[in-house]
Amino acid sequence: MLLLVAAAATAVALTMDPLRQVVVSSVYGLLLVILFVVLQAPDVALSMLVVSSVAYPLIVLIAISRTRRRRGGEG
Repeated sequence: MLLLVAAAATAVALTMDPLRQVVVSSVYGLLLVILFVVLQAPDVALSMLVVSSVAYPLIVLIAISRTRRRRGGEG
C-alpha cells in the first residue's frame, strides 16, 4: 500500500496538465484514504475522503475555469 501511495504521489508531481493533475490527485487521495483505513485511523480517513474527493477538486476546477474564462475574454 505504501508503494502505491508513493507511486501516486510521484504521478501527481509529474503530471503537467492541471485538469489531469486534479484527477490524479483525487486517485492519490483515495489511496491515502485506503492507507488510513489499513492503519486503523478511520477519522482521518473520513476527513481525507471529503477533502480529497470533493472539496479540493471542486475548488481547483472552479479556479481553472475562472482563469480560462478570463483569458478568453481578454484575448
